Amino acid sequence: MSTEEFRNEQQFITDLYARLDDLREQAERAVQGALGEAGSGFQARLERDIVVAEQSGLLSALNSGESGLCFGRLEFSDGSDHHIGRIGIRQDDRERTPLVLDWRTDVARPFYLATGHSPMGLRRRRHITTRGREVTALHDEILDLADTERTGHEGTDADAVLLSALDAARTGRMHDIVQTIQAEQDRIIRSTHRGILVVEGGPGTGKTAVALHRAAYLLYAHRELLAKRGVLIVGPNPAFLGYIGQVLPALGETGVLLATPGELFPGVRATAADRPGAAAVKGRAEMAGILARVVSDRQALPEIVPAGSGEDADVVPEPALEIDHDDYGTLLLDRTMAHEARDRARATGLPHNLARPYFAFRIIDALTEQLADRLGADPYGGPNLLGPDDIAQLGKEIATSADVHAAIDTLWPPLTPRQLIADYLAEPTYLPEREAELIRRTTTGEADWTPADVPLLDEAAELLGIDDTARRAAEERERLERVAYAQGVLDLSAGSESYEFEDAENEFLAAHDIIDAERMAERQEEADHRSAAERAAADRTWAFGHVIVDEAQELSAMAWRLLMRRCPTRSMTLVGDPAQTGDEAGCGSWQQILAPYVEDRWELVRLAVNYRTPAEIMELAAAVLRARHPGFEPPSSVRSTGRRPRVERTDDLAAAVADAVREGAPAEGRLAVIAPRPLHEELAAALPGVRAGEEPDLTRPVVLLAPRQAKGLEFDTVIVVEPADHEPSDLYVALTRATQTLGVLHTGRLPAGLDEQP
Repeated sequence: MSTEEFRNEQQFITDLYARLDDLREQAERAVQGALGEAGSGFQARLERDIVVAEQSGLLSALNSGESGLCFGRLEFSDGSDHHIGRIGIRQDDRERTPLVLDWRTDVARPFYLATGHSPMGLRRRRHITTRGREVTALHDEILDLADTERTGHEGTDADAVLLSALDAARTGRMHDIVQTIQAEQDRIIRSTHRGILVVEGGPGTGKTAVALHRAAYLLYAHRELLAKRGVLIVGPNPAFLGYIGQVLPALGETGVLLATPGELFPGVRATAADRPGAAAVKGRAEMAGILARVVSDRQALPEIVPAGSGEDADVVPEPALEIDHDDYGTLLLDRTMAHEARDRARATGLPHNLARPYFAFRIIDALTEQLADRLGADPYGGPNLLGPDDIAQLGKEIATSADVHAAIDTLWPPLTPRQLIADYLAEPTYLPEREAELIRRTTTGEADWTPADVPLLDEAAELLGIDDTARRAAEERERLERVAYAQGVLDLSAGSESYEFEDAENEFLAAHDIIDAERMAERQEEADHRSAAERAAADRTWAFGHVIVDEAQELSAMAWRLLMRRCPTRSMTLVGDPAQTGDEAGCGSWQQILAPYVEDRWELVRLAVNYRTPAEIMELAAAVLRARHPGFEPPSSVRSTGRRPRVERTDDLAAAVADAVREGAPAEGRLAVIAPRPLHEELAAALPGVRAGEEPDLTRPVVLLAPRQAKGLEFDTVIVVEPADHEPSDLYVALTRATQTLGVLHTGRLPAGLDEQP
């Protein structure tokens, strides 16, 4: 082993971190200097905010590079070489010479793709392992077999770095894989496909890591576009989002919005649970049509009221709402009048709330005509005695009548999405009674919203729209006030101008010479310096530049309607595995999900190598699915630990779980107990320091999870409890979370597949 090579790399890493510290210090000084600026004018505040935003973003990226800043080196046959890292850093020289290249650059790509058969100009690829700022290992791969020079750090196992990373103890947080990206993963990460890219793969194939690194690559390659529009990442549950939350910041990317399906309607965080079967009903595509009919029903007409009873009962031919007017007595809003107004409003094609003013205007006009006919009628049959001005005045009085507006509200009420969906769930219509009973809900508080309600709220928002006429009018009034104020300032400037210097050479420009009142008023408007992710989180109509969906097979048809609205360009990366579909509302089939939106204009790629799950565990998990689907083929595992899973029966479940945790908890890694929810309280009582809940702390040595909470996560050791009580797809997920050892504890029967294990 060459100690000189080791010393050289250590010196490079030391110098690189010194440059990182220098850049961080510069960014911190810039932020502090900008915050300390005393200027109070709009321009000064704007410049300060821009500097703070830019330098704070740079500082976040620099801080992200602290761990594992540089992890590789490429030595080319032409004598050139480059170091590769999580972020790019340049020297402080005139040429801005790169010290370390960002892993996303084209120059860095041979680090992931070069082979002995296709070296891509490389003679040597070096993996650099560090702990903090100290180099701990070098691993060289010779790609030019004609090159006889050796460093002493050549490895006989080309996958040594990958296997070392896979065997490392888990921390409860996902790490980036920039040092170990495999060729098939790199091709997906850098795919030029601009539409919907579907990444399918079984457990442990790295789907999620690939999707996150693709997000980082797209933010690097299309910075200008995506910095404005942002990237949305949708994960199955809060635990999963906490698990992946540090991956993109570690790669220097912080402007990304992470959300669960229950958080995709601003102002609502849906955490309640639906009763069995309810989510499937709410998630069907037919719900869009049902909600449209519900909205239509709220656009009512005066009802026909029978005058008596029985078959010969007289019927009021023209039912009407009676409107009391203080000055003119009773006005009649009849069915014909309301029908015509409704037809006109619907003909606009606008959402309910935006069409409502058209309905109201027509009703007011009709009532004005009715009143004018009554007051201006010539007793001798001549023309109406009221002139245009008289009729216009009557119209103003009708338009300002509270009783008239109350009648309009009765027939075409202003609605909110929350109000509409709460009312519908309290008394569901247009469904078979059995399904209506499944989704019926008597409570309507904010804590009652479920994830399956969120797409319904979003659909309602589309159908209703927001009548922002009053807000826009108020904003225009404020703008005109600013313009008037600015004009006053300019007039004062002009009035105070000195004419003492008449010599043209001494002439100077005043404020009123270089700016008008409109421009000056614009400069007084407050700029919005929130990040794209922050603005998008508060704006239901925000259109993202790219959307990534993990566990995409779980989402309902209604959830896909919501997501497609969030991404009109259809630039999406969908990640999932139909074999792991556990949600009753999940679509499962990619064709079923995507055909309504893009037909067949989407691309499917499959990951077939399991990097997480040892072969012994994968064999047992696959047996569970094969019991239901005999032709099922799992991904191929790259590792074998030699330890077979332990399947044991017990009469005292809580005690057996506690013993298994004490015996199996790894010294540095993480252990998960995956059990049905009804058992959580009993098991938590038997496990000191372990809590059950919707958002478990995955950094603790031992966590207790339900199967759905474990989706996308991984642990060193997993104990699966009462497998027969899990849904088959959920059991498959639970059995494939372990990177080292797996135990199964049960008190009764075993499900098909597990009952055949020795």
